[in-house]
Amino acid sequence: MKTKQILLLLFFVGLLISGIQPKEYFTWFLEVLPAIIGLLILVITYKKFQFTNFTYIFILIHCYILFLGGHYTYAEVPLFDWIKEVFHQTRNNYDKVGHFAQGFVPAIIVRELFIRKNVISNKSFFNFIIVSICLAISAAYEWIEWWISLGTGEGGDAFLGTQGYIWDTQSDMLLATIGAICMLIFLSKKHDKVIQNLK
Repeated sequence: MKTKQILLLLFFVGLLISGIQPKEYFTWFLEVLPAIIGLLILVITYKKFQFTNFTYIFILIHCYILFLGGHYTYAEVPLFDWIKEVFHQTRNNYDKVGHFAQGFVPAIIVRELFIRKNVISNKSFFNFIIVSICLAISAAYEWIEWWISLGTGEGGDAFLGTQGYIWDTQSDMLLATIGAICMLIFLSKKHDKVIQNLK
């Protein structure tokens, strides 16, 4: 079985397991929907553009973060409840892991597209534009959360997951920005080697 087939199988296994008696089915659906939409986009565009396995692996990791958050709701992931108690935190911070990944993984995706499609000719703006796109994605997601919360009332509260933290939206976008920057700092060289091996 090829690597991409294994990753696809793992995606569906994770999705199915996350859907077994989740905390709330409505919240589960909202949380896993971005992963399903992402998979559909990757399948539809597969013949025109295939990412490296390196990028697909990180996309799958991001999907699993969504699956876990969807199953328990982001405010009630057990490990982070334990962390909350041990370190005397005021909230379950698993959602911050999700928002860090929301910057980290799109940075890999955008970076690979830019390099392989030669999108940016002036390399001095390369990293700045990648981080800006990741921040824009994060801001757009915050709009979606806001609209869903307005449209569904209490039904969307678990999806919004602010847990009473008034700076939740701003900190979410900050974490996504930090995630994108961390990807560029720590994985750019490895990513370059993986892309070079395609040639």
